[in-house]
Amino acid sequence: MTTPGIVWPRPAGALELRLPTEQALDRVLVWRNDPAVTKWLIRTEVEPDVFRQNWLDAIADSNDHSAVAFRGDDVVGTASLWLTDAMGQSHVPDGPWRGAEAGIGYLIDPAHAGRGYATELGRALLALAFDELGVHRVTAGCYADNTASWRVMEKLGMRREQHGVRDSWHAELGWIDGYTYAILAEEWRAQQSA
Repeated sequence: MTTPGIVWPRPAGALELRLPTEQALDRVLVWRNDPAVTKWLIRTEVEPDVFRQNWLDAIADSNDHSAVAFRGDDVVGTASLWLTDAMGQSHVPDGPWRGAEAGIGYLIDPAHAGRGYATELGRALLALAFDELGVHRVTAGCYADNTASWRVMEKLGMRREQHGVRDSWHAELGWIDGYTYAILAEEWRAQQSA
């Protein structure tokens, strides 16, 4: 989050992305463990003190560009972006595959769902990843039954690259299918110029 040249706060459509603070995270925790939110998360309930500390510690991690989403003074969601190495041949230790991929995720307070905010967050994360961080590829994943999430990915122009058959464990539903979506930098740029 402290990568030089990355400016916070930053716009995300009608929202504003801000670095996390204890106060903002307390407001996220009001809805973060709600069953309507945790139903489609890998990491369901979180312990508040650990959650707060992990987010605050991430501010110093140059591979983590996660933020809290505001609409005016209201906390409406979270947006996560993390850098990873792409697959690469290890005999090229400083190859272009280092830090070339990003993963994204988003959560919306159920009180603010259905307003297009997840799409706005996703679009802002892709712009950050491609236009400012210079990554080669961005991925995102969800349970296949989480229709709202994969529709957001498709609205963002991401393509479904994997349909994992019963590859994901769900506490209530057992083994269910998962989806992985991705988009390349050149695909993002083509969309932006269209």
